[in-house]
Amino acid sequence: MTRTADGEQAPEDVLVALADPIRREVLAMLARSGGATSTSLAAGLPVTRQAVAKHLAVLDRAGLVRAHRAGREVRYEADLQPLKQTMRWMDALATQWEHRLDAIKELAEEDTRP
Repeated sequence: MTRTADGEQAPEDVLVALADPIRREVLAMLARSGGATSTSLAAGLPVTRQAVAKHLAVLDRAGLVRAHRAGREVRYEADLQPLKQTMRWMDALATQWEHRLDAIKELAEEDTRP
């Protein structure tokens, strides 16, 4: 798990974890259900329980899920805070690019004025 200077989950970890469609579906299922085991998740997916467990490990490293032992089972819950932090980072990046594009537009328009 990589952290930024201010202690937040690094956006690249979250983006890498969400790059796979199965991991996105696993996270969505956990967010909808409030929690599940790898076995119950696999029942709704076209992959094995072992594959789901590997996907959950990637999501866990990105901070997007939390595991809790309940007897013999391990239950997973979604933690969307790292996703929200990544969205804020993306919004800030988009704003920077909008400012840059506006500046380029202004310069281009100045050059075409008589």
